[in-house]
Amino acid sequence: MHPQFNLPSRGNIKGRSSSITAAFFQALTPVVVPTDSEVDEALSILGMSRDRCVCAYCGDAKTEWDHLRSIVHQQTPTGYITEIANLVPACGKCNQSKGSKHWKAWMLGSAIRAPARRGVAGLAEKVVRLERFESWRVPKCLNYAAIIGEEAWLEYMQHWTGLLEGMSNAQKHAEALRERIEAHLVTARSDR
Repeated sequence: MHPQFNLPSRGNIKGRSSSITAAFFQALTPVVVPTDSEVDEALSILGMSRDRCVCAYCGDAKTEWDHLRSIVHQQTPTGYITEIANLVPACGKCNQSKGSKHWKAWMLGSAIRAPARRGVAGLAEKVVRLERFESWRVPKCLNYAAIIGEEAWLEYMQHWTGLLEGMSNAQKHAEALRERIEAHLVTARSDR
């Protein structure tokens, strides 16, 4: 095959389980809308303003807000919620690369899109600002099972495990069907 011709990877239903897990727990996560003054204060700590708001990790254009402390880690909700004390402006590549990793270990680590690996200028200053932001306020951290009750929590978790099991079964079914479809293609080619 030609080296410049890279086929798209084959879809994998199970490969989406981390996205499903994140969405499943984000559906529970409360969102506290910040006041204008809270946004201004948070941006000021990060060395920014509303008219100069960039990715806190690398300095590229901001495309979204990232949970500094992940709301899901190792397929478990951390209890952190969506609130100004837990949100920093980010670009998509940093937010996706960071995932549920601790922000500082990721920033200074060797992940493909981590700022240190990309040679981002002023990295030490960005780390200091984020450390200052992290100590600015103690974000809320909730124990969902304690709030809603163990029985309701276990029922919700059964929905999640059922979804993941369903995805796994669907992937196995897709693989079996794909084999039949590919066999049909081979037969159709030989009939030409």
